[in-house]
Amino acid sequence: MANFVQLVILGLLAGGVYVAVGVGFGLVWGVLNIVNLAHGGLVIVGGYITWQLFTALHLDPFLTLPVNAVALFVLGYALQRGVINRIIRAPLLFTFLLTFGLNLVIINILLLIFGSDFRSVTPTYSGQGLEFGSVVIPYVSLTSLGAALLLAAALAFILNRTRIGLAINAIAADRDAAQLVGIDLRHAYAVTFGLGAACAGVAGGLIAMIQAITPTAGEPYTLQAFVVVILGGLGRVSATVVGGLAFGLVEAFGQSIPGSGSVFANAIAFGLMVLVLVTRPQGLMGRLR
Repeated sequence: MANFVQLVILGLLAGGVYVAVGVGFGLVWGVLNIVNLAHGGLVIVGGYITWQLFTALHLDPFLTLPVNAVALFVLGYALQRGVINRIIRAPLLFTFLLTFGLNLVIINILLLIFGSDFRSVTPTYSGQGLEFGSVVIPYVSLTSLGAALLLAAALAFILNRTRIGLAINAIAADRDAAQLVGIDLRHAYAVTFGLGAACAGVAGGLIAMIQAITPTAGEPYTLQAFVVVILGGLGRVSATVVGGLAFGLVEAFGQSIPGSGSVFANAIAFGLMVLVLVTRPQGLMGRLR
């Protein structure tokens, strides 16, 4: 029983990172209809900002997360307004190729600046946790889960309670009608991509505290974000939260199978994605579009 409880806790804590990675990816996909292959690169940029602030200024890693969000929002806004917006209505393959190219550019810039060495963020409380008998809850993972849920709540508030958020929802529902009522599509598109990048930056800061990072470490997270959005359902922040937590649970239980590793756990998670696509294409909590 203790092992089962520990696996559930570890799965939910790991799911927090997947929630942070997935909410921004799902927002860009749902509004702009862009499967952003540069998302993993943006995640690692956030990780390096956290590492730089931690090593140079000795700033607590969790305090760097707002800095990550602001810096990545500016970067995402500029990328969308200056580059992606030029082919926003092009076929999906064009945006695939463009975001793939942007990802390569981001990775190579990081390689030039930081090299290929592994970097890690290890505050004094790393490795510590709450103990309840044989059940251990790591402080870093627990706080990361809380930060991810706060991030999702903040994004949901922006989308549902602010003027620009309502404009983004209107564009997602009917782009042409939104333009007819005076919504500036270019600005709304750029804000959407900026918000997605800001979420990626926060996720990168959380990841840097959990594992060592390199410029290429973000690539798996693009695929995992895709799976999380498919599992939960496209179009709702709450659905992405459910998808991220579900992915973390499946991965944790998959890794607990004797003789299995992370590859086998991912295979189980991706198999679950295929099952969801076959039986419920809109996802566990998504709406048919």
